[in-house]
Amino acid sequence: MKAKNKPESTGLKLDTKFKKGQSGNPSGKPKGSCNKSTLMALALLKSESQAMVKVVVDLALSGDMQALTLCLSRLIPPAKDTPLNVELPKVVNVSDLPGFTGALLNSVATGEIPPSEGEKLSKILAAHVQAIQLSEFENRLTELENTAGFKKGGGK
Repeated sequence: MKAKNKPESTGLKLDTKFKKGQSGNPSGKPKGSCNKSTLMALALLKSESQAMVKVVVDLALSGDMQALTLCLSRLIPPAKDTPLNVELPKVVNVSDLPGFTGALLNSVATGEIPPSEGEKLSKILAAHVQAIQLSEFENRLTELENTAGFKKGGGK
């Protein structure tokens, strides 16, 4: 048997459906559009949702802890940050830190502030301390430059 000869390449590219660098769908997928299987699943869930909720509630009432957790998580949303009602000293400069950290430690120790909130406040305090130190450094540097007669921009 003789093998069929392949046509010789002319070096020309055939016109393709899409041009290079140009999207076939410039407007993209429409917002809110779903896959057909997703739409069918949503329709099924919608029609059976009352029965499914009843089953989960019955399981929760019979002592199934996972079902109970699921029900409670839907009824009671997760707690968000709540404002703390505690008096803490103001921190204006670095010398105010011992008073603030002492009051913060005392508030955590007495239960006025949960430890997790105390930790968050400590991180906020650390950022505030860095801002104070940077501001104080800039003020001292400016004062030194003025005393030495330097002009802003580097020269005398």
